Amino acid sequence: MTDDEGRIFREAWIAGVTKHFPGEPKPGYVAPWADTPDWERQCAAAVYGQVRDFVVVSGGSTARLTREQKGRFVALCWIAQIHKHIEDPKPGYVADWSELPSWQQETDADIFERIEELVG
Repeated sequence: MTDDEGRIFREAWIAGVTKHFPGEPKPGYVAPWADTPDWERQCAAAVYGQVRDFVVVSGGSTARLTREQKGRFVALCWIAQIHKHIEDPKPGYVADWSELPSWQQETDADIFERIEELVG
């Protein structure tokens, strides 16, 4: 896990929120890296690494996954990190894919594709 990988994840998150969120997002959703809490930075770097490794070990065949499958992978990795860093998370922090708003599903898919593009 590196700080740079976490930053890339965060930048992809902000780009996705900016593109897909209906209306004005909460300030925390688009806060720059410097204003992101340490635990969230660690989560971002870890999930970047999980996606990167998944792309690498699959020999690039993640390109054949659907956007939904890519987004689900990011969401599931994120949930595991939330459980690692937060003892009793809010239900919304660990919501299953089907419970996520469409803007968040699209953002998670965008994150996967951004990492895939860089690893590719």
